[in-house]
Amino acid sequence: MKEQIVTLIEQAIASLQSGDWPADLEPKVQVEQTRDKSHGDFASNVAMTLAKPLRKSPRDIAQQIIDALPDNALVNKAEIAGPGFINFFLNADAATGIISEVLAAGRSFGRNDVAQGKKVQVEFVSANPTGPLHVGHGRGAAVGDALCRLLEATGHQVTREFYYNDAGAQIDNLARSVQARCQGLGPDSPQWPEDGYRGEYIVDVAKSYMNGDTIDAEDKHVTGAADADNLDAIRDFAVAYLRREQDLDLKAFGVDFDVYFLES
Repeated sequence: MKEQIVTLIEQAIASLQSGDWPADLEPKVQVEQTRDKSHGDFASNVAMTLAKPLRKSPRDIAQQIIDALPDNALVNKAEIAGPGFINFFLNADAATGIISEVLAAGRSFGRNDVAQGKKVQVEFVSANPTGPLHVGHGRGAAVGDALCRLLEATGHQVTREFYYNDAGAQIDNLARSVQARCQGLGPDSPQWPEDGYRGEYIVDVAKSYMNGDTIDAEDKHVTGAADADNLDAIRDFAVAYLRREQDLDLKAFGVDFDVYFLES
C-alpha cells in the first residue's frame, strides 16, 4: 500500500512538472503509516519538503498535489493536515482486496519465476558432530533455510547442503572421550584424554555404544560394536549418534537437507 501511494504522489508531481512546476525537481517522497487512524491510513510530508524549492506555502503545495492525484481505486480521500501533511484515507475494498488474491493464488501467492530454474547450492548449519547444536547453529539454520525458501520462491532450483567434519583432531578427541567413558573413566581421571570432551552427552553416547544400539541418522546407519578397545568403531558410532541428535533438532525446527557432504 505504501509503495502505491508513493507512486500516486510521484505521478501527481510529474503532472505538475509538466505544467508550471520546475522540471528539475527531484523530491524524495516519504509515506508513513499514521499512528492515529482519525488522521487517515497513511501520511506524507512531501509538500513541506517542496516548500523551499517552490517558494510556496506547504499547504498550497499539498492542495496542488491532491488536485493532481490520478484517478485510482486505492484512495478514498486525501486531505491536508497541520502545516502541510497530506493524509490519505484508503478505500476499505482496496485495503482488503489482497485477501481474494491470496485465496485465489493459494500456495503460489508471492512467487515468481525470475530465476528461471537457475541452480543454487546453499550450505548452512554444517555443525561438526562433536556435541549438541547450540544457539549459533540455530541462527544459521533459520537464516539458511529462509534464504533457501526465498530462492525457491523466485524460481531457483535449490540444493541444501550440510557439510561436516567427520575426521581430524576434533573427531579423534570425540572418539577418545567416548572410549574413556566406555572404559569407566571420568574427566577427573589421569587417563582422560588431554583435549577430551567433558559434557554429559559423552556418557549417553558411550552407554548407547556399549548397549549395541543401532543409530539411524539421515546419512549414517551404525550399530554399536560394544567393544571399548575398538576406537574406529567408537568413532563411527559417536559421529552417527551426534549426527542423529542434530537431525532430530533440525527436523523439529523444520529444516531439511538434500546433501550431506563429509570432510573425509
